[in-house]
Amino acid sequence: MLTSPVKGLLPLLNPVILAFLLLSLAACGGSDDSSTNQTGTDTDQPGTPVTPPTGSTDPSTDLCDSQAGEINWQALMEQDCQLLSQYRLFLQPDKPTREPNGPGFRYELSSQLFTDYAHKYRFIFLPAGSQIDYHPSDTFDLPIGTVLVKTFSLSSDTQLMGEANETLVETRLLIHRESGWTALPYLWQDGEARLTVAGANQAHSLTRQGEQLEFTYHVPSRAECKVCHQRAGDNGAQIYPIGLKPYLLNHEVLVDNQPVNQLEYWRSQGKLKGLPQGRAPDSAPAITDESSELTARAKGYLDINCAHCHRAEGFASISGLRLGFYVDHTSYQYGICKQPPGWDGGEKGLSYDIIPGDGEHSILLYRQMLDAPKDRMPPIGRSLSHVEALTVLQSWIDGLSPSLGNCQHAG
Repeated sequence: MLTSPVKGLLPLLNPVILAFLLLSLAACGGSDDSSTNQTGTDTDQPGTPVTPPTGSTDPSTDLCDSQAGEINWQALMEQDCQLLSQYRLFLQPDKPTREPNGPGFRYELSSQLFTDYAHKYRFIFLPAGSQIDYHPSDTFDLPIGTVLVKTFSLSSDTQLMGEANETLVETRLLIHRESGWTALPYLWQDGEARLTVAGANQAHSLTRQGEQLEFTYHVPSRAECKVCHQRAGDNGAQIYPIGLKPYLLNHEVLVDNQPVNQLEYWRSQGKLKGLPQGRAPDSAPAITDESSELTARAKGYLDINCAHCHRAEGFASISGLRLGFYVDHTSYQYGICKQPPGWDGGEKGLSYDIIPGDGEHSILLYRQMLDAPKDRMPPIGRSLSHVEALTVLQSWIDGLSPSLGNCQHAG
């Protein structure tokens, strides 16, 4: 079992480099983005939306106020509207958890990216006549015009599920425009979601396994979006979706109260092309799925929570740590007896990302228990630790054979 309260996620990025890059990121999806608050709004106050700076993301009212059609496609492709409702993505504008308009449809991931126990509602909106291109091992290709919607809601108790027990907190859009993907974060207040370019903080309380927790939930700025979503390429860093990978989508979902394989259903509906016949893709089970193999559970969780940064093109590429689902988990690059560059080992003075057979002294686990900005992993996206997942990860590391590596002077 874990020997201390769990508070954070993953190893490696030099904190000085991280701080510099965070400050230097100007936008999250193109030249029209801005993370600078030029209006005098106090962005540190909990729950304070930020008005877009004049001349950068200030929407033009003729597109955002258009009432023609179910979905305001032209505004989605050209303008950053102040109100989420101006895009008309949902039948009931104040309920972004169900009944998407037009071609919108819900999707679910088998293994979840942890965000302070928030429940997430995910939707895809595809432009007319288009399809998703299947990829066997990475994020699917989504056509220009695609809109991804993810709404976060929090309950007062981790044991309480369902909309009736939850409060809407934020809705994030990823929009595939002609210039590339762009991110728009919206904060919910008084039944309305308003664009908050520079992010916001909200105080929340939550009961977890009988323990009362007080924490600050952080809605990321557009600049912070790029930390997780960016990939380096020939044309510089661009942002991309994270979760639409075959092994995170290859599982049963309910359609009209009937269980169907999500990927097979998409193909049958003409939404997905290229899905191979015969051999089904691999599947990454939920970290809490005790009926599934432990390594698959651990690797699926590390993939969705960490691999978008810890890959060759990712924000944490300098770390040398690679945590993709298909990376050999017995290898040095997956962290076996690997020393992280630029991190001091914390109060425990730890030396290696993963010490086979010793989860307690593995940095991979330890940094998911830390709160300080210079130490915690992931660096943004959480204030609490996912104690249930970290208990499973420790069991997985403890079960790895010490013969996998030679970790000198461990712990």
